[in-house]
Amino acid sequence: MASNWDPQSWKKYEGRHLPVYDDSAALAEVEHRLSNFPPLVFAGEARALKADLAEVASGRGFLLQGGDCAESFAEFHPDNIRDTFRVILQMAVVLTFASKQKVVKVGRMAGQFAKPRSASVENQGDRELPSYFGDIINDIAFDDAGRRPDPERMVRAYSQNAATLNLLRAFAGGGYANLRQVHQWTLDHIGSSPWGARFTEMADRISEALDFMAACGVDPRTVPQLQGTSFYTSHEALLLPYEQALTRRDSLTGDWYDTSAHMLWIGDRTRFAGSAHVEYLRGVDNPIGMKCGPSLAPDALLDLLDTLNPAREAGRITLISRFGSDKVEEGLAPLVRAVKREGHPVVWSCDPMHGNVVKSPSGLKTRPFDRILAEVKGFFAVHRAEGTHAGGIHVEMTGQDVTECTGGAVAITDEALGDRYRTHCDPRLNAAQSIELAFLLAEMLNLESGTAKAQAA
Repeated sequence: MASNWDPQSWKKYEGRHLPVYDDSAALAEVEHRLSNFPPLVFAGEARALKADLAEVASGRGFLLQGGDCAESFAEFHPDNIRDTFRVILQMAVVLTFASKQKVVKVGRMAGQFAKPRSASVENQGDRELPSYFGDIINDIAFDDAGRRPDPERMVRAYSQNAATLNLLRAFAGGGYANLRQVHQWTLDHIGSSPWGARFTEMADRISEALDFMAACGVDPRTVPQLQGTSFYTSHEALLLPYEQALTRRDSLTGDWYDTSAHMLWIGDRTRFAGSAHVEYLRGVDNPIGMKCGPSLAPDALLDLLDTLNPAREAGRITLISRFGSDKVEEGLAPLVRAVKREGHPVVWSCDPMHGNVVKSPSGLKTRPFDRILAEVKGFFAVHRAEGTHAGGIHVEMTGQDVTECTGGAVAITDEALGDRYRTHCDPRLNAAQSIELAFLLAEMLNLESGTAKAQAA
């Protein structure tokens, strides 16, 4: 248990990107209500994820973390949850089948509501209002009432998170994730794409393997690992009043857990020395992620690791690099060397999305697929050169047929971006682009595995 820590100790530190509520009594009342609500996840589940991530940190697995940039109240629908879950399942099967590694599946779902913003205010014409910080805080509509931070939104977010988790648990354990259903996971709008066809070929081989097992007397229906899957949730722990209200002490161990999600992460803008977000997360026993960008120096990273994981517990820390395709090799290598030298057991994951945002000629923000892929390749190149494990990918994606990131085999052009540009925040990979990335990742994992075996020999 962290020393000199309690769920409210973060309030003594500097909290950036937190909303200012004009009614402190209403905020306190919502926090009190939330503190009496049931936990959304359980300590034992968080410990299971930590054990899985410890395997990844040791080089025996891969972390697949993906989902929405920012969840919204308007797009809350079981079909959207199902379709994103389906694509993550497809990506995981591609990675597992091709690389022969265990894939740990973590969704940016059931809690990814709050978003940091570059500016606290937004101007449209001659009007200035608070920026949109996510549906858990205020509304995307540019009007006085909508942009006012409202604590009641935390209660609505909790309700949506609970419903999303309930559906995800049903999908993961209720037969939907059964490998016998692998052909049914392909969404209609990507079935005819080159990568959809390639997935179908792979699904045929999986079905043949299951038929072979059955012919040999091993009934796949009696193998639990083939009937369902472990699926975890995560989000950026940005809105600390919400996180604090859902902090609970585990009755078995006495340790504190943030029961809003299995895994929480600290953003690139909130992981500075003296940060309220760092202070809060150092005291909960969940697995913790931390974004690492160009502004992070090796010594500062080591100080943060000593703060967040003084016991050097494997599976506790995932470092999520986000540099941009033109900076990843130069910026990431010093961090990897420093962490390796000090012996911190971390999972290294690549976020190829946030450093590769450009503005299209139409004025819409986008992320070119070739830049996303270039950053992933640079990430693998650094770890190959340093003799460390490229352990994960962290992507903003959706199961919807959106047109938000240009390129890929589906060849979305700048002119086509406006066709189905639906994000509430940043552009996401659509289902076809996500599957394409998974196949390309599988090739890189095979190369890494071959290199590791050659070095061992």
